[in-house]
Formats: sequence, C-alpha cells, structure tokens
Amino acid sequence: MDAILQKHIPHLPWMDAQTRRLPGTKPLDMADWLVVDEAYAAQMALRDHLIAQRPAAVHAMLPQAEGAAREVYDLILPLLPGLGFTVGLDAVERPDGVVVPLNAGQPLMTLGRLVQEDLCIMQEDGAGEHALTGAILCFPAGWMLNEKLGRPMMRIHQPVAKYTEDVGRRVQRLMDMVRVGAPLWRANGHHSDAPLFNPLSEEASHKGYQAVPVVATDKPFIRSERQALIRLPASGAVLFSIHTYVIRHEDLTAEQAAGLAEHPIHVSR
Repeated sequence: MDAILQKHIPHLPWMDAQTRRLPGTKPLDMADWLVVDEAYAAQMALRDHLIAQRPAAVHAMLPQAEGAAREVYDLILPLLPGLGFTVGLDAVERPDGVVVPLNAGQPLMTLGRLVQEDLCIMQEDGAGEHALTGAILCFPAGWMLNEKLGRPMMRIHQPVAKYTEDVGRRVQRLMDMVRVGAPLWRANGHHSDAPLFNPLSEEASHKGYQAVPVVATDKPFIRSERQALIRLPASGAVLFSIHTYVIRHEDLTAEQAAGLAEHPIHVSR
C-alpha cells in the first residue's frame, strides 16, 4: 500500500473499558469533532484524486438525503475557519494551500475535498431501522458504497461476524437515542495492510471471513476509525462521520502495546 500514516491515534479503543465494548460510545464535544492531523495533506490529495477519477465509487445519494446533505454542508462550513481554513464566498483555501470551489449543489462532494472525515447520512427507513441514504466515502474499510446504499444497519454490516443481532439491536437503539445537541463518538481498531481506499464486495468479504485466518503479525499497520453520530435538527437524519487513522505497530507506546496484547483487536484482510 502507498502508506499514508499518522504517528499516533488519539483514541485507542482497547485502552478504555467503555470503548472496548460494542458499541462503546462516549459524549462528543463538537469543538473536538473535525480534526486536521499530520496526515491531512496526503489524505486530502488521495481524496481529491478519488473524487475526480472515481466519483461513482466514493459518492452516492438517494433523493431523500438531499436536504440532510445540505444541512451537513451548512453545519461544517462555519467550523472550518477555526481549523485553519480560509473561507470565502466562492471557495475555501485548505490548510495545505489547495483552493476548493464551493458548490452547494454538490454538498457532500464539496465537503469530501475539505475535511478528512468521510460523511454518511442515516435516515429512518419506515421499518424501525436507519438506512444509509447518502455518503462521501473515500476510505472504506472493506466495503462498497453502492452495495450498502439504501440498506438498513443490520444489512449494511453483513458479513461482519462480530455484528450479531444483539449488537445490531443495541446499535439501532443508539441511533434512535442520538439527540440534537448531544452527539456521540466511538472508535474501532484492527490490524491491516490494506490501502485507505479499500472497497471490497460482500462476496469477497464473505470469502475472506471463511478462509484460513490470518494473524496480526502478518499486518504491519493498525487502522482505526473515530466515528461520530450527530443528529441533524432540521431533517432528523443522523450524520455518521469517520476519521481514519493508520499507524505502524512500532509507533504504539509501551503502555498501548501492552494494552493491545491484553485486549486483542480484529485482523482485517
């Protein structure tokens, strides 16, 4: 993989008893939501390339998500100056010096070129679950946006073995309970050697789960997603954002490595 790496992960799920247990959420301070970290320039260069060259692979939206997507746009733009962006009437200069034209008609595509976070819109589907109705997803960890669009949470997570019906019920209760003004965050982690853009079909993922297990020592990196859940007040949709970190095993501190040995994490393919 063309490794785009951070030197540390600020939220290691195995180091906290609360975040080790699925779904492992904590309250989110909106001032700490969006992050510009040391991998910003490299991650954004990859995002620019994917959005320009493979837009259908990284962006999708159902008609019912259009209002929520504009709401996300209006939520994020005012936060950018505090993160080192220069926001003008027609364009934004990023911290890496790249100027991105503003296009409210393509809200998620525009935001995908501004922030490191992938942005997914979840809306009630009328059957008691939340479905994925729109997303800018440049860094999928082993799934494909076009296979998950319009699907409810339980169906989205097939064939993830750890995502049992019990976990699915807990996650759905969590989605129902996210309140306006009371966002949540969680984190995950797994051993990986895959690139940031790692779309895998359900068929390929299923075969991977059925194959001979791989071990952590075969994988040189730890990949972690810091995920946030934010209820949008106008549409009622839940914004699910993902900030992806990848570090080398040797960049863990001794304490973190000891914690990982005591609480092993998933090994991805």
